[in-house]
Amino acid sequence: MYKSLADAIRDAESRKTTLSAVALAAESEDSGRSAADIRAALGRALEVMRGAVGRGMVGDLHSQSGLVGGDAAKLRTGPAGPLAGTPFRDILARALAVQEVNAAMGVIVAAPTAGGAGVLPAVLTGLAEQKKIPDEQVIDALATAGLIGAIIAERASLSGAEGGCQAETGAAAAMAAGASVEMLGGTPTQAGHATALAMQGTLGLVCDPLGGLVELPCVFRNATGSAIALAGIEMALAGITFAIPVDEVIDVMGEIGRSMDVRYRETAGGGLAATPTGRRLAKERLYQIKRAN
Repeated sequence: MYKSLADAIRDAESRKTTLSAVALAAESEDSGRSAADIRAALGRALEVMRGAVGRGMVGDLHSQSGLVGGDAAKLRTGPAGPLAGTPFRDILARALAVQEVNAAMGVIVAAPTAGGAGVLPAVLTGLAEQKKIPDEQVIDALATAGLIGAIIAERASLSGAEGGCQAETGAAAAMAAGASVEMLGGTPTQAGHATALAMQGTLGLVCDPLGGLVELPCVFRNATGSAIALAGIEMALAGITFAIPVDEVIDVMGEIGRSMDVRYRETAGGGLAATPTGRRLAKERLYQIKRAN
């Protein structure tokens, strides 16, 4: 598999093909599986993603702590805001839906992790539905997302415990941005800029879950991560480029993560988890969970 997104982009451009094509070829060579088998696995992942979106949109799921649940349905059916009826609002709702399923112990695809699992399905399925994009192209986009995620894992991290939320929700936003640009007809080079534009917007993002639960602020960060991915997509497809090469942006994310205070790396020792309200809620809800069990 590639260790540099620049190398993958160069190969795709020189062969006049897509990032998904070079990703599938590389994965097939590394794993010994056929491209058809890999695509079939990605197709199954897509179905699970869609299932999580649909289940979360119903609005009857709540986490055991009671801290999150029902908010995706509020965005879907609630009072009209300035973005009512737009794909943007729909994608925000989808991101919340997947994370509410996760918080309620439902089935999701960890893409790239459970904590950041709402971004990629929200953006890909939301845009595909709006643009009437066939599943074959969405599956290609998942291959591109996998390539980007693998390179981020190789050069930096996908773990909140290692790199903060920038390594989870931030990586998910970068994956969704790059993959969606290809799905929408952009070039491999544009996909690289979308990846960089999304990731630069999440650099330094801390991981501070209340009580150590993947609920607050994790669920809502998936919605904002989706918004950042959409910004990267829109800018890249408009021809905007990012001056810092995408691999260098990924490297910086890793460097920031390694230097981040341990309080901000999934320990619940800092950030929102350490606020007076955060500590009170964590204490109350964790006590409730212990009593229930």
